[in-house]
Amino acid sequence: MQHLRGFQLGRILGALLVSALISRTTLADTGDPALDGNHPLTQAQAGDVLIGELRCAACHGGIDQTRTHAKAAPDLLNAGARISPDYLKRFLASPSVFQPGTTMPDMMASLAEPERNKIAEALTHFLVAQSKLTYQPSPPEQSNVAEGKSLFHSVGCVACHGPKEQLDDEFLYKKPRSVINEIDEEDEDEPKQDKAVAAKPVAINLSHVPSKYSVNSLSEFLYQPLRVRSSGRMPDMKLTQDESQAIAGYLLAEQTVFFKPLQTDAALVAAGRKHFQELNCAACHAMDGLQPATPLSSLKANNLDSGCLSKTPGKHPQFHLRDAQVQAIAASLKDATTPDSDAVQIAKTLTTFNCIGCHIRDDYGGVPEDYSPFYLTTEKNLGDDGRIPPPLSLVGAKLRPEWLKKVLFDGESVRPYMTTRMPQYGNSNLHHLPELVARADVMESREMNIPSSENRTQAERDKEKLYRKAGQELLGDKALNCINCHNFNGKPAPVNKGIDLMTSYQRLQPGWFNSFLRNPGAFRPRIVMPTAWSNGIASHKTILDGNTDAQIESIWYYLSLGTSAADPSGIRNISTKLDVGSEAKVYRGRSRVAGFRGIAVGLPENLSYAFNAETGTLSAIWKGDFVNVNWNGQGAGDFNPASNPITLAQDTSFVPLADDNSPWPLMPTMSKEARTNPDPLYPKNHGYQFGGYYLDESSIPTFMYRCGTIAIEDRSTAVGSADQQRLVRVLQFDSPTAQTIWFRPLTGDITRESDRTFKAGRLRLTVPNVDIKLRPLPDNPESSELLLKLEIPQGESAQEFLYEPLQ
Repeated sequence: MQHLRGFQLGRILGALLVSALISRTTLADTGDPALDGNHPLTQAQAGDVLIGELRCAACHGGIDQTRTHAKAAPDLLNAGARISPDYLKRFLASPSVFQPGTTMPDMMASLAEPERNKIAEALTHFLVAQSKLTYQPSPPEQSNVAEGKSLFHSVGCVACHGPKEQLDDEFLYKKPRSVINEIDEEDEDEPKQDKAVAAKPVAINLSHVPSKYSVNSLSEFLYQPLRVRSSGRMPDMKLTQDESQAIAGYLLAEQTVFFKPLQTDAALVAAGRKHFQELNCAACHAMDGLQPATPLSSLKANNLDSGCLSKTPGKHPQFHLRDAQVQAIAASLKDATTPDSDAVQIAKTLTTFNCIGCHIRDDYGGVPEDYSPFYLTTEKNLGDDGRIPPPLSLVGAKLRPEWLKKVLFDGESVRPYMTTRMPQYGNSNLHHLPELVARADVMESREMNIPSSENRTQAERDKEKLYRKAGQELLGDKALNCINCHNFNGKPAPVNKGIDLMTSYQRLQPGWFNSFLRNPGAFRPRIVMPTAWSNGIASHKTILDGNTDAQIESIWYYLSLGTSAADPSGIRNISTKLDVGSEAKVYRGRSRVAGFRGIAVGLPENLSYAFNAETGTLSAIWKGDFVNVNWNGQGAGDFNPASNPITLAQDTSFVPLADDNSPWPLMPTMSKEARTNPDPLYPKNHGYQFGGYYLDESSIPTFMYRCGTIAIEDRSTAVGSADQQRLVRVLQFDSPTAQTIWFRPLTGDITRESDRTFKAGRLRLTVPNVDIKLRPLPDNPESSELLLKLEIPQGESAQEFLYEPLQ
C-alpha cells in the first residue's frame, strides 16, 4: 500500500487513514522526452503510445495492441469538400513539410519531386471525386475574429495548441488579493499539487490551417470533429455553430489566398485510385472497394535502423521522428512482454488524450505555467479551484461510476463558472477508463451507508429523521453557512457561486465525501474552502452534541433527499419572470416539466415549449407568459412555465423496438424511499445521446441528438393566427443505413379524431402518414400511448408534426 501522494496525512484525524492502492513503481519519476507534457511514462511506455499514434499495427504484425490506443486515421470520404485541393496536393507530396508534427508518413520519400507531385495530383483528384460536395472558399467575417480569439484562448484550445498571442490584461486571469495573501501564508513545505508545472507543454502546430480550410469547412469540423477524426485526439469542445464559426474566422483571419474548387479529371481519378491502392493508403483510411495489403512480418524482426524509422528515404513510408522517439519505439518493442498495471494503463490513456494538459493526477500532469493565465473563471474568489480543472488523483474513489460516465460521454458539468470546457473524446476511445480508475483508486475512509427504505428498523427511521434535520441546520446560515459560497438546488449563493451542493449525492462516493469534509486542504492544498472539523473537532457543539462523525453523516443523509430537500436557513428564493421579445428566448435549467437538463423556448408568437435534453423529449407546451426563474441570469437556475402548461411524458422519445408489442422503456423514477437510480444511464442505454443545439437568425434553436446511429435535428416554430397558434415540429434524420425506429409523441387519454389526428387533454396532434399503433398503457389500461413507426431511409429525410394547444 502506498499513501496518497500530496496529502499531509498528519493533518487528518488520527483515526482516519486516507490511502491509495496505486502502484507507481512501474512509472517513471520524470517522463521520457519522446513525448511532450508532464507525463510519467518510461521510455518503453512512451514508445507504446507512439506505436499507437503512428498506427504501426496497420502494416505490421506482432504488435500487442492491448498496450496501445491506436489512433484512427481521418475519414477521407468528404475530404475534397473540407480541404483546399491545393493544400491536399502539396500535403500528399510532402506531409511533414506542410503540416509540421503530422503523424501521416511520407509515402513517396524516395521519389523525385516531379514524380511525387504527379502522384499527389492524381490522389487529389481521386479524393475530391469521392466527396458529395466541393470545396468552397469563404473569407472570414471580421466581426467574428475578436470573439473567436477570446473563445480560442478560454474554452480549452490552449491546452493542446498553446496560446496564439498575448491577450489584453483585462482578459487574462489575475488572482484576487485575498487569495494571494492566503497562499503566501501557507507552509512552504506543503506539496504544491495545483501549481503549474514546468515540463515542456504540448503545443500542436496550427500554422497549416489557413492554407488547408475555408472558414465554413473549418467551422463544420470544429463543430463536430469526431465525425471526421473518430480517434478523439481532436475532441469535441461542445462549441455551438456560432462559436465554431467565430474560432474558424479567428484562425483564418490572415488567410490571403482563396483556392478555387477543383474540376476533377476522370483519367486522374482512375490513376489516383490505383496509387491509393499501391501505396496501401487503405491500411489506415477506409475507402469503399479498396482493401489494405496483407500485414508485414513482425516489426520486432526488422532492423530498426532501416525502414519506416530510418532517416534514409526508401520505398518504405518515412516518419520524421526525433531520435528520442525512435529510441522509445525500440524500447517498447524490446519490452513487449511486460504487462501493464492499471496505473500504467491510466497514465497512458491520460497522456495519449492529453487529459494531463489540464488535470493533475498524483504527481504528474497539470496546467503549464505559460498556459495558466488563459484558464479563466467568472467566480474569481474561488481561487484556482474556480478556474483550474479538478485533480484526477483518486478520481475513481471520488466519483460514482455512473457520474464519471456522464462526464466522459454525456458532457455533464457542475462548474459553470469555469470557462475551460470538459472535452468529449467519444465513448469508443475512453470506454475502458471508468473501470480502470475504479480498480486503481482505493482509499480507506469512514463509510456512510444509508439503509434501504424497504428494510429499515424503527431505530434507523428515527436516526434518519434526526440526521436530516441536523444536516439541514448545519448547511444553513446559522451554522456552517455552506450556502454562502455554494449554490443549493439551483438557488444562487449570495457570495461565491460554487458547485451546487445538491449534486454531491449524485456525483460523489460517500467515503470520499466524508474524508474531504474532514480536511479539504488535503485534497486541494490551495482550496479556499475552510474546514469545520479542524483536527477532527467540530466547530459547532450544539448540533448532534458536536460529534464530528455524526455531523458529517447527517449532511450526507440530508443531501440524499435530492431536489425534495427543504432549503437550509438563509436561502433566498428570488423569482423572476422572463418575457419574450421580437426574437425567441432560450433558458436552460432544471424544471418540473423538463427534468434536470431542461431547456425552455419562448417564441414571439406567445407560444412556448420545453425540451428535456436528458431524454430527447418535447415535454411541455403552453400559451401565454414564458417562464418564472428563481433569479436573474441566463441558464442559472430552475424554471417553470409562467402559464398553465400541457405536459407530455418525459421518457425517451425514440427507440428501436423489436416490434409493436415490445414495451416502451420508461424513465426510472426515484422517491424519498427509493433514492437510488436503478438505471442511471437510462437514455444512453436506449441509444440516446444529446449533441447540443444551435440558433438561427431569429434565435430559434435546433436541437441535435442521436438515436443509435441516426442523427436527428429537431426544430419547432409557431404558425397560425393569434387566437389559434400551433407548433410545427420538423424532425430531420441522417442515417448511415435504412432502419426502423419508433416515436412515442403522446400518452394519456388519447382520442383518435381522424387517420392522422389525435387529441389528448388540451392538445391536438397531427402526424405524418406513417404506421400508427395506439395501445393501452401496461400500468394503466384506461390510458394509452401513441407509437409511430418511422422507416428511416439511408441518408437524409424529414418528418413534420403539428401540435395545437386547445383552450
